[in-house]
Amino acid sequence: MPTSRRLYLLRHAKSSWDDPEQRDFDRPLARRGQRAATRLGKAMKKRGPVPELVLCSTAARAQETWRRIAAELAEPPPLRLLRSLYLAAPSRLLDRVRTVDEAVGTLLLVGHNPGLENLAAQLAGPGSDAEALARLTVKFPTAALAAFELDAPWSEIAPEGCRLVGFTVPRDRE
Repeated sequence: MPTSRRLYLLRHAKSSWDDPEQRDFDRPLARRGQRAATRLGKAMKKRGPVPELVLCSTAARAQETWRRIAAELAEPPPLRLLRSLYLAAPSRLLDRVRTVDEAVGTLLLVGHNPGLENLAAQLAGPGSDAEALARLTVKFPTAALAAFELDAPWSEIAPEGCRLVGFTVPRDRE
């Protein structure tokens, strides 16, 4: 069992508003979002992280974000699609992370704002990267990725219980 764990919080890529009649849940990615997700997949393949498990909202834009990332990876990790992650509050997201098998050392959660952004801000505790935290608290745009380390079991993850070690946005990957 790993002693240090990594948690990645990924906001889905930019969604399309081309069809104003389309339900929010069903909106696909915009072209800009498609490009951003593909670039993130290429960056993960080249530099990491490649998570051991992915928990992803069942909303179309979140699933498409992950599919485009996974298409760039040699061996995509197991995926769990969870309706409960759609527009979830930070407390619900945190509860879901607490149920992850302790054998998993690296977890990626693909979700939505404002829950994801609020969770990221809540998790950042002592030892967090000050510049990354400042950027994260100003804006958590689509396709942004927050990286955390924690030295506790998933079941004990708590507000201020992680170190924010990185925060990237799409323009950082261009």
